[in-house]
Amino acid sequence: MEGSTIMQTYHDQKNAENTLKLREMLKSLPQFVAGYFRAMSDQTAPLTRIAYAYDLGIFFNFLAFDVLGGTSPTLINTDDMAKIDSDHLEEFMEYLTYYVPARDPDGSKQNAALGKSRKLAAVRGLFKYLYKKKLIPANPAELIGFPKITEKVITTLEPNEIARLIDEVESGENLTDRQRVFHERTKLRDVAIITLLLGTGIRVSECVGLDIRDIDFEINGFRVTRKGGDEMILYFGKEVETALSNYLDQREEQDTLEGHEQALFLSLQSRRITTRQIQKMVKKYAAIITQLKKISPHKLRSTFGTQLYAETGDIYLVANVLGHADVNTTRKHYAKMDDTYRRRAANAVKLRD
Repeated sequence: MEGSTIMQTYHDQKNAENTLKLREMLKSLPQFVAGYFRAMSDQTAPLTRIAYAYDLGIFFNFLAFDVLGGTSPTLINTDDMAKIDSDHLEEFMEYLTYYVPARDPDGSKQNAALGKSRKLAAVRGLFKYLYKKKLIPANPAELIGFPKITEKVITTLEPNEIARLIDEVESGENLTDRQRVFHERTKLRDVAIITLLLGTGIRVSECVGLDIRDIDFEINGFRVTRKGGDEMILYFGKEVETALSNYLDQREEQDTLEGHEQALFLSLQSRRITTRQIQKMVKKYAAIITQLKKISPHKLRSTFGTQLYAETGDIYLVANVLGHADVNTTRKHYAKMDDTYRRRAANAVKLRD
């Protein structure tokens, strides 16, 4: 029997690992926090809850050492939380700008507006839960507004840069001698990954989680598990089909470590490739074709989204293909392109022939 039939899917495995990691993280937080995480378990993925646990850990360390006089974060109780007011929370937001953790005096941390907003979201969620459960008499977190986040211009590749990137991945012409040695072994894999990211807009985590059995050349589509655990069928064009087909001919001849038999993309260690390895691979090739742009797998995803919107003008289609739960998320990223379509609209209707 194949290992894939007796093992959990990659997505299930990661969820199980993250669930165990979250349980360990909760041991360093106050006991009442466990109820908050149980309440959100049906609406969030384990990885999201891990991020919340990390951010709340920073918050409780701040309370323990800067507000409550040096107690242990695990000893903080709901009576202590009832004493926290909006001034304390404003102090916490200021603290996040630059701080030296009490448990790591040799390390310093900084947060810009985006980092502060994420941590405030975790704190506001906790206070909302405590107030709803009548464990505190008021919700001071409602009084704290999110920092203003300056929208950054989306970094994408131009059509000529896309062509040069794929050419470079195929040829390896400008790699170092050492890099060329590995390139001979990974060329087909790297071309398939880069082409898939550029041609479908999937997230790097989704790419890592793909299994061989997820690919169906009968329909030129593949099954992907999106954020939140939902499955979706995405479709690919001829260039992606060719790149995947060429790679799979090689992939089927490769030996794998136990438990990685079904993984689509493998590392040189014969195990499922990691997110970090794909990030480093993309950075390596992208640095050759552009010095001014910092290109990551997410930037390749943005490149796909930008091109799809430019071709269709359909923000709902872009949101659906990219797997955005809220079309406003998509609109926020591609809003600047709307001006092009508004200009077209001005000349689309003729008042007099």
